[in-house]
Order: sequence, then C-alpha cells, then structure tokens
Amino acid sequence: MRVLGIDFGDRNIGLALSDVLRMTAQPQGTYLFKNRPEEDALFFKDLVARQSVSEIVVGLPLRMDGSPGTRVDKTRAFARWLGEAVGLPIVFWDERLTTHQAHNVMQEQKVRTKDKRAVVNQISAAIILQGYLDSRRPDADLP
Repeated sequence: MRVLGIDFGDRNIGLALSDVLRMTAQPQGTYLFKNRPEEDALFFKDLVARQSVSEIVVGLPLRMDGSPGTRVDKTRAFARWLGEAVGLPIVFWDERLTTHQAHNVMQEQKVRTKDKRAVVNQISAAIILQGYLDSRRPDADLP
C-alpha cells in the first residue's frame, strides 16, 4: 500500500506518491482544485483506489518558530474533508521551507521558468512525503 503526499493550495494541490515499500516519494502532478465537493471527492477517491493508497500525508504550513501559520485552518479543513471523502487517515507533516527546497531542486534540474509554476507544488508534495517516510524508517532515530 502506498502513501499519498499533498501540498495543499487554494487552487493547486501538489501530489506525490510513495513506492509500495514506502521508501521513496515521487511527484505525481498537480490537481486543480475545483471547489466542487462531489467532483473533487471523485478525483481523490479514484486516485486512492487506482494507486492503492492507505494513508495520506498533508503538509501543515507552520511558521518558522513552529506556531500555526495563516493557512493552518484552511489546510486542516481541507484534510478533514479529504479524510471523510476517501475514508482514510490523514497525517499532518511540517512543511516549513518545502517551497524553498522545491525551488532549489528546480534550479538544480534547470527547470525552465515558464514550467516552474506547474511543478513547484508537486515537488513540494514529494519533499513533504519523503520527510514523513524517512521519519517512519526503523533507523530514523539513529545518529
């Protein structure tokens, strides 16, 4: 079973999936949120079924000091809706600096400026998911 990683935005939702061994995260595109609950739920139900997803990780936008950012309430509301829509547990993961990291990845990969907007959310989702996966490894506590 796979884990779905999500970078939630008002309009663009970055998606990433783990491999079946839950070792690596791969970007899976960006979903354009329609704010039509039935249509949006159908998309996520289909994705979860097609990809054998058993758990969902949603990036939580915290400030640098760890306090809740301005988008935390919206993100939690989306996660609550998503969990009910697909019937799966939702785990929150600190997403501080993921957009910055995503921009660094795009710069290293020489992503064209006009393509950056299309991929930044999915790269952020992969970074969020990879952090979560790494924390769940049996050797995560070792120095």
